[in-house]
Amino acid sequence: MLTIAISPRFGDVDGFRHINNTRLPEWFESGRMPLYRIFQPQMDLDQLNLIIARITVDFQSQMFMQPDVEIRTWIKRVGNSSFTVYQEAWQQGRLGASGETVVVHYDFAAGHSLPIPGDIRPLLEQHLLPEEQQNQDD
Repeated sequence: MLTIAISPRFGDVDGFRHINNTRLPEWFESGRMPLYRIFQPQMDLDQLNLIIARITVDFQSQMFMQPDVEIRTWIKRVGNSSFTVYQEAWQQGRLGASGETVVVHYDFAAGHSLPIPGDIRPLLEQHLLPEEQQNQDD
């Protein structure tokens, strides 16, 4: 599992005084950055051959401007050319949101997916979501 702390800003709060639902995809993206670095450590965008195919976010409870929000990130599945990232946002011991993102290893010039390289697969698998947790989320 990978974790990062997000310190909500004033602009992250909506008129109802809770974190706006548009922020979670951005925060989840920040949590995925270490996974992207597995493919391209320097984050050279000309060499980063990843594309997002799907994003889902499920909201469980309200989150507020304080305290910090912990983003937890796991790999749920590694396929031939894509991997699914499962993430959760926690604040004060409560699950605020969870989500999944399907990321595809992609050849932009040719316009098609590429197999995930053999040397990268085990690095992704180091962050696999425990099986008992996967069964709770399905």
